[in-house]
Amino acid sequence: MKDVCCYFQVHQPFRLKRFRFFDIGKGVGYFDDSANRSILNKVAEKCYLPANRVLLKEIKRHKGAFRVAFSISGTALEQLEQYAPSVLDSFRELVRTGCVELLAETYYHTLSSVVGTTDFEDQVGQHRQRIEALFGVSPTVFRNTELVYSDLIGARVAKMGFRAILTEGYEQVLGGRSPHALYLNPTDRSLKILLRSYKLSDDIAFRFSDRGWDGWPLTVEKYVKWLKEAAKADQVVNLFMDYETFGEHQWASTGIFSFLEQLPGAILKTKSLRFATPSEVAERGIPAGELSVPSVLSWADAERDLSAWLGNGMQDDAFEKLYSLSEKVNQLSDEAIRSQWGRLQSSDHFYYMCVKQHSDGEVHSYFNHYNSPFEAYITYMNVLSDFEMRVDRALEEQRQSRKAVAPEATSPAAQASSPTFYLG
Repeated sequence: MKDVCCYFQVHQPFRLKRFRFFDIGKGVGYFDDSANRSILNKVAEKCYLPANRVLLKEIKRHKGAFRVAFSISGTALEQLEQYAPSVLDSFRELVRTGCVELLAETYYHTLSSVVGTTDFEDQVGQHRQRIEALFGVSPTVFRNTELVYSDLIGARVAKMGFRAILTEGYEQVLGGRSPHALYLNPTDRSLKILLRSYKLSDDIAFRFSDRGWDGWPLTVEKYVKWLKEAAKADQVVNLFMDYETFGEHQWASTGIFSFLEQLPGAILKTKSLRFATPSEVAERGIPAGELSVPSVLSWADAERDLSAWLGNGMQDDAFEKLYSLSEKVNQLSDEAIRSQWGRLQSSDHFYYMCVKQHSDGEVHSYFNHYNSPFEAYITYMNVLSDFEMRVDRALEEQRQSRKAVAPEATSPAAQASSPTFYLG
């Protein structure tokens, strides 16, 4: 029997207001609550609620043989709690079936794993705690933001106690080997690596409704045939995609929900394929050897690197400025500022600054609510300037408060140091 491992990413960032230069220092809020509520509720109605209903129905129909996994970012969880608690309840109902695995990730969906600060470990711990509090389960498998991975990142993840990690099955790192196998991190062999079958995943996520694609229309029968062929000589086919594929990126009118409903039964009917969660794949799979990924890999764009978020002058300037504040922020006990700090780290802010053209540029434009990457950059940098002022004021107030309690204990303000970046 070959495993089919389905994993879905659920993420919504806290989008920024159009924050002008003249708003700096005026006590203006950063986040567009109206837009965040509107977008979250739209996606909930188009995707989360109907897709969750389909999954629950199929899990019950197949009596536990149909199994899937999710990672839900902390920012998505916060918005679900605030704007759409019924969606959160529907995710809880799925988890209670015992057929849905929840994965860990960075709480704020950040690129902190490529920075030499403790922000990465702190956010993963925060996310773990939130998942345990909301769902009563403790994740054992890790899914980094946008499947960002390298040997070094894998070693950091292993040190946090995770037994497996998900990333992209990209030919340039596989060196002729198959993505349909389990691998080991060469730095820490206790960590197993599950690779996304990006062609089969993108057949659903990106090409399902493309009438110009030679595979259109994608029927369940055709897709199951492809799965059987892919898994013929291998262990597992990992289908990883955005959950918003169902109903948001691929509208209900395309037949995507009918496809989702029919797929579990068609796969199980083959008798040669079975569903497995990432932890099950990691537990019973036999690794095909070590997989070395010295440079940072992701699932984004044609390059499969960090160029969706970093690389142009605007992105790099914003990123370096952001993490130069890490030491200052981490001295503070102010939870409101620390929450703002986390939300400002979300990778989406840098994604909006991307200036790529052609097909990748079209994808970036689809997800971008700004009129241009430059507008995204200016807005973000204005917010960051105001945020730095708030941090400096809070540090001074904290020092004065501590002096009042213990006048003899003086601790001058620590200057922010330049962070170390591990970009490969």
